[in-house]
Amino acid sequence: MSKSKTSAAPEPVMINDDNLSRAWSRLLLRVLDGAGTEVSPLVLSVTGFDGNGVVPEDPAVRQAVDQLLKRKGRLKVEDVAFTIFPQRLWEMSRGDRTRLFTLYRATFPRWQAMNKKANGRGLYFERMVMYGRGPCDGNQLEWILSQYGSRAGVRRSMLQATTFDPGRDHVASAQLGFPCLQQVSFEPTTAGLVVNAFYATQQVFDKAYGNYLGLAQLGAFMAHEMDIPLARLNVMVGVAKLERITKSDPDFAPLVVAAEALVSGSVAAPARPAVPVMAIGAES
Repeated sequence: MSKSKTSAAPEPVMINDDNLSRAWSRLLLRVLDGAGTEVSPLVLSVTGFDGNGVVPEDPAVRQAVDQLLKRKGRLKVEDVAFTIFPQRLWEMSRGDRTRLFTLYRATFPRWQAMNKKANGRGLYFERMVMYGRGPCDGNQLEWILSQYGSRAGVRRSMLQATTFDPGRDHVASAQLGFPCLQQVSFEPTTAGLVVNAFYATQQVFDKAYGNYLGLAQLGAFMAHEMDIPLARLNVMVGVAKLERITKSDPDFAPLVVAAEALVSGSVAAPARPAVPVMAIGAES
């Protein structure tokens, strides 16, 4: 009996940068220049955080992303980031994490009601601090921080928070928009805090930029509470996919110009010609 031929598993796409906008731009251009609409698997790593844990961004790319998201009726970058970390509430809390958690619990029903269809299953930060069971009334971040601050030499595997819950999320629906982010771990190193995030799938256009910003803000919060600098954010993605927009969409042009200019280091770049693309796949 002859053996059937199998294709080799794809090698990971590695993107390492010290600017969030450039890292995302490199991912976008990789998808646009490649065959199909997916990158699988993806490892994206960002450094360059300042003393307050703020990640460098490029204003031109960020503005172009937000403008295209608005034009297509999608959430802007800041709103996507808020699903992972409520930066506005943290600023209102003035460095008091207990107040942050209290504010979030009190206002979560409002955030959920603002988009019941998308948020009906929950939000990522809600899963991290209101998981529904476990120590600290399900507040995984408080558990991590309290254990880390209680003694030296805390077990490293303890410093992780999950958003995926088999009891709620193992359902047979053909499409399920939440949760794609499965888990976040926090690794204190001699250089500072390293944050590792794991996605089953990720939407490059709709969500990825906001995902990275939200994770960076979450990392800055955790680093602040651990009293160490934020050193690196690593994001592992099983499948990064371009959905709900085609490569040939003419509305892409301003964003592509900004992305190419940033990646190349030039002031401006010519618009990319339209490229035919296969039909967009279904959301997972």
